Amino acid sequence: MARLVTIYGGSGFLGRQVARVMAADGWRVRVAVRRPNQAGIVRTYGHVGQVEPVFCNIRDDLSVTAAMADADAVINCVGIMRRQGRNTFDAVHVEAAGRIARISAARGVGRFVHVSALGADPGSRSRYAVSKAAGETSVLEHRPDAVILRPSVMFGPDDVLFNRLGAMMRFGPIVLLPAPRAALQPVYVEDVARAAAKGATGEAAPGIYELGGPDVMTMRDIAQLVARTTGRRRAFVGLPGFVSGLLGFSFDAVQAVSGGLISNRVLTRDQALFLRSPNQVAQGAPGLAELGIAPTAVEAVVPEYLWRFRKSGQYDAIKASAKNLRQE
Repeated sequence: MARLVTIYGGSGFLGRQVARVMAADGWRVRVAVRRPNQAGIVRTYGHVGQVEPVFCNIRDDLSVTAAMADADAVINCVGIMRRQGRNTFDAVHVEAAGRIARISAARGVGRFVHVSALGADPGSRSRYAVSKAAGETSVLEHRPDAVILRPSVMFGPDDVLFNRLGAMMRFGPIVLLPAPRAALQPVYVEDVARAAAKGATGEAAPGIYELGGPDVMTMRDIAQLVARTTGRRRAFVGLPGFVSGLLGFSFDAVQAVSGGLISNRVLTRDQALFLRSPNQVAQGAPGLAELGIAPTAVEAVVPEYLWRFRKSGQYDAIKASAKNLRQE
Protein backbone atom coordinates (compact mmCIF):
# COMPACT_ATOMS: atom_id res chain seq x y z
CA MET A 1 0.00 0.00 0.00
CA ALA A 2 1.18 3.54 -0.79
CA ARG A 3 2.63 5.57 2.06
CA LEU A 4 0.38 8.10 3.81
CA VAL A 5 1.22 11.69 4.72
CA THR A 6 -0.94 14.00 6.82
CA ILE A 7 -0.59 17.68 5.97
CA TYR A 8 -1.93 20.06 8.59
CA GLY A 9 -3.00 23.27 6.89
CA GLY A 10 -2.93 21.47 3.56
CA SER A 11 -5.52 23.71 1.92
CA GLY A 12 -3.47 26.89 2.33
CA PHE A 13 -1.19 28.62 -0.18
CA LEU A 14 1.79 26.37 0.57
CA GLY A 15 -0.11 23.33 1.78
CA ARG A 16 -1.93 22.87 -1.53
CA GLN A 17 1.38 22.74 -3.39
CA VAL A 18 2.81 20.27 -0.89
CA ALA A 19 -0.26 18.05 -1.36
CA ARG A 20 0.14 18.20 -5.14
CA VAL A 21 3.86 17.31 -5.01
CA MET A 22 3.31 14.44 -2.56
CA ALA A 23 0.44 13.02 -4.65
CA ALA A 24 2.59 13.21 -7.79
CA ASP A 25 5.22 11.17 -5.94
CA GLY A 26 2.66 8.43 -5.32
CA TRP A 27 1.77 9.14 -1.68
CA ARG A 28 -1.72 8.97 -0.25
CA VAL A 29 -2.39 12.44 1.08
CA ARG A 30 -4.63 13.40 4.01
CA VAL A 31 -5.26 17.15 4.17
CA ALA A 32 -6.22 18.17 7.72
CA VAL A 33 -8.21 21.43 7.71
CA ARG A 34 -10.90 23.30 9.64
CA ARG A 35 -13.37 23.31 6.73
CA PRO A 36 -13.04 20.17 4.54
CA ASN A 37 -16.07 21.20 2.48
CA GLN A 38 -14.11 24.25 1.28
CA ALA A 39 -10.99 22.26 0.45
CA GLY A 40 -12.44 20.05 -2.27
CA ILE A 41 -9.95 21.38 -4.84
CA VAL A 42 -7.20 19.22 -3.31
CA ARG A 43 -9.04 16.07 -4.43
CA THR A 44 -8.10 16.92 -8.02
CA TYR A 45 -4.37 16.74 -7.24
CA GLY A 46 -4.29 12.95 -7.46
CA HIS A 47 -6.19 9.86 -8.56
CA VAL A 48 -9.67 9.17 -7.21
CA GLY A 49 -9.39 8.78 -3.44
CA GLN A 50 -5.66 9.55 -3.33
CA VAL A 51 -6.02 13.02 -1.76
CA GLU A 52 -8.63 13.39 0.99
CA PRO A 53 -9.52 16.53 3.00
CA VAL A 54 -10.52 15.74 6.61
CA PHE A 55 -11.69 17.86 9.51
CA CYS A 56 -9.17 18.83 12.17
CA ASN A 57 -9.19 21.29 15.06
CA ILE A 58 -5.51 21.92 15.79
CA ARG A 59 -6.38 23.10 19.30
CA ASP A 60 -7.72 19.66 20.24
CA ASP A 61 -5.57 16.58 20.94
CA LEU A 62 -8.19 14.04 19.85
CA SER A 63 -8.82 15.83 16.57
CA VAL A 64 -5.12 16.07 15.77
CA THR A 65 -4.64 12.40 16.68
CA ALA A 66 -7.52 11.24 14.46
CA ALA A 67 -6.13 13.12 11.45
CA MET A 68 -2.75 11.46 12.02
CA ALA A 69 -3.97 7.86 12.16
CA ASP A 70 -1.65 5.44 10.28
CA ALA A 71 0.43 8.29 8.83
CA ASP A 72 4.01 7.55 7.77
CA ALA A 73 4.91 11.26 7.70
CA VAL A 74 3.48 14.51 9.01
CA ILE A 75 3.95 17.99 7.55
CA ASN A 76 2.79 21.03 9.53
CA CYS A 77 2.00 23.96 7.22
CA VAL A 78 -0.37 25.76 9.60
CA GLY A 79 0.40 29.46 9.94
CA ILE A 80 -1.29 32.85 10.11
CA MET A 81 -0.13 36.39 9.36
CA ARG A 82 -2.62 38.10 11.67
CA ARG A 83 -4.82 37.15 14.62
CA GLN A 84 -8.13 35.53 13.67
CA GLY A 85 -10.39 35.24 16.72
CA ARG A 86 -9.06 32.55 19.05
CA ASN A 87 -6.38 31.67 16.51
CA THR A 88 -3.63 33.84 17.94
CA PHE A 89 0.06 33.62 17.03
CA ASP A 90 0.77 31.66 20.21
CA ALA A 91 -2.19 29.31 19.75
CA VAL A 92 -1.29 28.46 16.15
CA HIS A 93 2.49 28.83 15.88
CA VAL A 94 3.47 27.59 19.34
CA GLU A 95 0.78 25.50 21.02
CA ALA A 96 -0.58 23.79 17.90
CA ALA A 97 2.87 23.13 16.47
CA GLY A 98 3.97 21.58 19.76
CA ARG A 99 0.77 19.52 19.96
CA ILE A 100 1.21 18.08 16.46
CA ALA A 101 4.87 17.28 17.14
CA ARG A 102 4.12 15.69 20.53
CA ILE A 103 1.36 13.48 19.17
CA SER A 104 3.44 12.45 16.16
CA ALA A 105 6.23 11.35 18.50
CA ALA A 106 3.81 9.44 20.71
CA ARG A 107 2.35 7.63 17.69
CA GLY A 108 5.78 6.82 16.26
CA VAL A 109 5.35 8.70 12.99
CA GLY A 110 8.59 8.25 11.04
CA ARG A 111 9.09 11.72 9.51
CA PHE A 112 8.11 15.17 10.73
CA VAL A 113 8.38 18.43 8.77
CA HIS A 114 7.57 21.81 10.30
CA VAL A 115 7.21 25.00 8.25
CA SER A 116 8.42 28.03 10.20
CA ALA A 117 9.49 31.36 8.67
CA LEU A 118 12.67 33.19 7.77
CA GLY A 119 13.11 35.88 10.40
CA ALA A 120 11.95 33.70 13.31
CA ASP A 121 13.63 35.39 16.27
CA PRO A 122 12.88 35.23 20.02
CA GLY A 123 14.30 38.76 20.39
CA SER A 124 12.22 40.38 17.67
CA ARG A 125 9.71 43.19 18.31
CA SER A 126 7.31 41.34 16.01
CA ARG A 127 4.98 38.93 17.80
CA TYR A 128 4.82 36.87 14.59
CA ALA A 129 8.61 36.38 14.53
CA VAL A 130 8.74 35.58 18.26
CA SER A 131 5.94 33.01 17.98
CA LYS A 132 7.61 31.33 15.01
CA ALA A 133 10.84 30.97 17.00
CA ALA A 134 8.94 29.62 20.02
CA GLY A 135 7.14 27.17 17.73
CA GLU A 136 10.46 25.76 16.51
CA THR A 137 11.57 25.27 20.11
CA SER A 138 8.32 23.51 20.95
CA VAL A 139 8.64 21.21 17.94
CA LEU A 140 12.25 20.29 18.66
CA GLU A 141 11.37 19.49 22.28
CA HIS A 142 9.28 16.57 21.03
CA ARG A 143 10.87 15.93 17.62
CA PRO A 144 14.62 16.58 17.68
CA ASP A 145 14.69 14.71 14.36
CA ALA A 146 12.37 17.24 12.69
CA VAL A 147 13.10 18.96 9.39
CA ILE A 148 12.32 22.65 9.94
CA LEU A 149 11.88 24.93 6.92
CA ARG A 150 12.23 28.70 7.16
CA PRO A 151 10.97 30.16 3.86
CA SER A 152 11.24 33.84 3.01
CA VAL A 153 8.15 35.52 1.54
CA MET A 154 6.72 33.07 -1.00
CA PHE A 155 5.52 33.89 -4.49
CA GLY A 156 3.32 31.97 -6.88
CA PRO A 157 -0.32 31.99 -8.05
CA ASP A 158 -2.59 33.21 -5.21
CA ASP A 159 0.33 34.68 -3.23
CA VAL A 160 -0.31 37.66 -0.97
CA LEU A 161 2.50 40.12 -1.70
CA PHE A 162 2.72 40.25 -5.50
CA ASN A 163 -1.04 39.98 -6.04
CA ARG A 164 -1.77 42.65 -3.46
CA LEU A 165 0.71 45.05 -5.06
CA GLY A 166 -0.82 44.33 -8.46
CA ALA A 167 -4.28 45.13 -7.10
CA MET A 168 -3.06 48.37 -5.47
CA MET A 169 -1.67 49.63 -8.77
CA ARG A 170 -5.10 49.63 -10.40
CA PHE A 171 -6.40 52.45 -8.22
CA GLY A 172 -4.17 55.43 -9.00
CA PRO A 173 -0.82 56.80 -10.13
CA ILE A 174 0.62 56.93 -6.59
CA VAL A 175 1.24 53.86 -4.46
CA LEU A 176 2.08 54.09 -0.75
CA LEU A 177 4.79 51.56 -0.01
CA PRO A 178 5.54 50.44 3.57
CA ALA A 179 9.18 49.65 4.39
CA PRO A 180 10.50 50.40 0.87
CA ARG A 181 14.06 49.41 1.84
CA ALA A 182 13.12 46.16 3.54
CA ALA A 183 15.35 43.37 2.14
CA LEU A 184 13.48 40.22 1.09
CA GLN A 185 14.55 37.05 -0.70
CA PRO A 186 11.34 35.81 -2.36
CA VAL A 187 11.16 32.05 -2.81
CA TYR A 188 8.92 30.13 -5.22
CA VAL A 189 6.16 28.26 -3.37
CA GLU A 190 6.77 25.13 -5.44
CA ASP A 191 10.44 25.07 -4.39
CA VAL A 192 9.33 25.18 -0.75
CA ALA A 193 6.80 22.41 -1.40
CA ARG A 194 9.52 20.23 -2.92
CA ALA A 195 11.70 20.89 0.12
CA ALA A 196 8.87 19.77 2.41
CA ALA A 197 8.42 16.61 0.33
CA LYS A 198 12.12 15.79 0.68
CA GLY A 199 11.75 16.09 4.45
CA ALA A 200 8.78 13.73 4.44
CA THR A 201 10.55 11.10 2.31
CA GLY A 202 13.76 11.23 4.35
CA GLU A 203 15.85 12.75 1.54
CA ALA A 204 16.51 15.76 3.77
CA ALA A 205 18.54 15.30 6.94
CA PRO A 206 17.02 16.59 10.19
CA GLY A 207 17.82 20.25 10.87
CA ILE A 208 16.85 23.81 10.03
CA TYR A 209 16.86 24.98 6.40
CA GLU A 210 16.56 28.63 5.38
CA LEU A 211 14.85 28.91 2.01
CA GLY A 212 15.26 31.93 -0.24
CA GLY A 213 15.22 32.58 -3.96
CA PRO A 214 18.22 33.56 -6.11
CA ASP A 215 17.67 37.33 -5.70
CA VAL A 216 17.60 39.66 -2.71
CA MET A 217 15.08 42.44 -3.42
CA THR A 218 13.84 45.47 -1.53
CA MET A 219 10.13 46.15 -1.27
CA ARG A 220 10.64 48.96 -3.81
CA ASP A 221 12.36 46.52 -6.20
CA ILE A 222 9.40 44.18 -5.93
CA ALA A 223 6.88 46.98 -6.50
CA GLN A 224 8.77 48.19 -9.57
CA LEU A 225 8.85 44.64 -10.96
CA VAL A 226 5.09 44.34 -10.49
CA ALA A 227 4.58 47.70 -12.24
CA ARG A 228 6.71 46.60 -15.22
CA THR A 229 4.97 43.24 -15.43
CA THR A 230 1.48 44.78 -15.36
CA GLY A 231 2.41 47.60 -17.74
CA ARG A 232 1.55 50.39 -15.31
CA ARG A 233 3.55 53.53 -14.65
CA ARG A 234 3.32 54.34 -10.96
CA ALA A 235 5.05 56.65 -8.49
CA PHE A 236 6.00 54.92 -5.24
CA VAL A 237 5.98 56.88 -1.98
CA GLY A 238 8.01 55.03 0.65
CA LEU A 239 6.65 55.14 4.18
CA PRO A 240 9.25 55.25 6.99
CA GLY A 241 9.09 52.51 9.60
CA PHE A 242 7.31 54.58 12.26
CA VAL A 243 4.72 55.79 9.72
CA SER A 244 4.08 52.19 8.59
CA GLY A 245 3.65 51.23 12.24
CA LEU A 246 1.13 54.02 12.82
CA LEU A 247 -0.76 53.05 9.69
CA GLY A 248 -0.87 49.41 10.78
CA PHE A 249 -2.00 50.45 14.27
CA SER A 250 -4.83 52.48 12.72
CA PHE A 251 -6.02 49.56 10.61
CA ASP A 252 -5.84 47.28 13.67
CA ALA A 253 -7.92 49.79 15.64
CA VAL A 254 -10.61 49.84 12.96
CA GLN A 255 -10.81 46.05 13.12
CA ALA A 256 -11.02 46.12 16.92
CA VAL A 257 -13.69 48.84 17.04
CA SER A 258 -15.79 47.02 14.43
CA GLY A 259 -15.62 43.83 16.47
CA GLY A 260 -13.91 42.07 13.60
CA LEU A 261 -16.59 42.93 11.04
CA ILE A 262 -13.98 44.95 9.18
CA SER A 263 -10.91 42.73 8.84
CA ASN A 264 -7.47 44.32 8.50
CA ARG A 265 -6.12 42.71 5.34
CA VAL A 266 -3.93 45.67 4.37
CA LEU A 267 -1.17 46.07 6.97
CA THR A 268 -1.03 45.25 10.66
CA ARG A 269 1.25 46.90 13.19
CA ASP A 270 3.00 43.56 13.74
CA GLN A 271 3.66 43.17 10.01
CA ALA A 272 5.16 46.66 9.94
CA LEU A 273 7.48 45.68 12.81
CA PHE A 274 8.42 42.43 11.07
CA LEU A 275 9.45 44.31 7.91
CA ARG A 276 12.00 46.36 9.85
CA SER A 277 14.38 43.39 9.97
CA PRO A 278 16.09 41.89 6.87
CA ASN A 279 14.34 38.76 5.62
CA GLN A 280 17.08 36.89 3.80
CA VAL A 281 19.03 33.67 4.16
CA ALA A 282 21.92 33.87 6.64
CA GLN A 283 25.44 33.38 5.31
CA GLY A 284 26.34 29.68 5.39
CA ALA A 285 22.88 28.48 6.45
CA PRO A 286 21.69 25.20 4.86
CA GLY A 287 19.06 25.88 2.23
CA LEU A 288 17.71 24.83 -1.16
CA ALA A 289 21.17 23.97 -2.49
CA GLU A 290 21.71 21.40 0.28
CA LEU A 291 18.33 19.89 -0.65
CA GLY A 292 19.31 19.61 -4.32
CA ILE A 293 16.77 22.22 -5.43
CA ALA A 294 17.70 24.99 -7.86
CA PRO A 295 15.90 28.19 -6.74
CA THR A 296 13.44 29.71 -9.19
CA ALA A 297 13.71 33.41 -10.04
CA VAL A 298 10.77 35.74 -9.48
CA GLU A 299 10.77 37.03 -13.06
CA ALA A 300 10.44 33.48 -14.40
CA VAL A 301 7.07 32.99 -12.72
CA VAL A 302 5.18 36.19 -11.81
CA PRO A 303 4.24 37.17 -15.40
CA GLU A 304 2.27 33.93 -15.59
CA TYR A 305 -0.27 35.14 -13.01
CA LEU A 306 0.03 38.93 -12.77
CA TRP A 307 -1.39 39.36 -16.29
CA ARG A 308 -4.84 39.86 -14.77
CA PHE A 309 -3.74 43.23 -13.40
CA ARG A 310 -2.82 44.58 -16.84
CA LYS A 311 -5.22 47.10 -18.37
CA SER A 312 -6.37 44.59 -20.99
CA GLY A 313 -5.72 41.45 -18.97
CA GLN A 314 -4.69 38.46 -21.05
CA TYR A 315 -5.29 40.45 -24.24
CA ASP A 316 -2.69 43.11 -23.42
CA ALA A 317 0.04 41.67 -25.69
CA ILE A 318 -2.45 41.16 -28.55
CA LYS A 319 -3.59 44.79 -28.38
CA ALA A 320 0.01 46.04 -28.34
CA SER A 321 0.77 43.90 -31.39
CA ALA A 322 -2.30 45.26 -33.20
CA LYS A 323 -1.15 48.84 -32.58
CA ASN A 324 2.22 48.06 -34.17
CA LEU A 325 0.46 46.67 -37.26
CA ARG A 326 -1.60 49.84 -37.68
CA GLN A 327 1.51 52.00 -37.40
CA GLU A 328 3.21 50.01 -40.16
